[in-house]
Amino acid sequence: MTRYKNLHGNSGVSAYEIGEDSITIQFVSGDTYVYTYSKPGKTQVEEMKVLAERGEGLSTYISRVVKGRYQEKF
Repeated sequence: MTRYKNLHGNSGVSAYEIGEDSITIQFVSGDTYVYTYSKPGKTQVEEMKVLAERGEGLSTYISRVVKGRYQEKF
């Protein structure tokens, strides 16, 4: 997994891994979630990829837009 840059220093996201049609997010709590084109959808996953690589806004986007719509939790 790639460490999340966390440019503002207050994100709940610690790391991510980008797949072709998915993104896996690890939160500072240690919980890991997989988001796919199936759930929450392609548009949301692609936006999450952009935010992850940018290093800001990902946790806020998940809490405001994606919410509990994930494919799988580890």
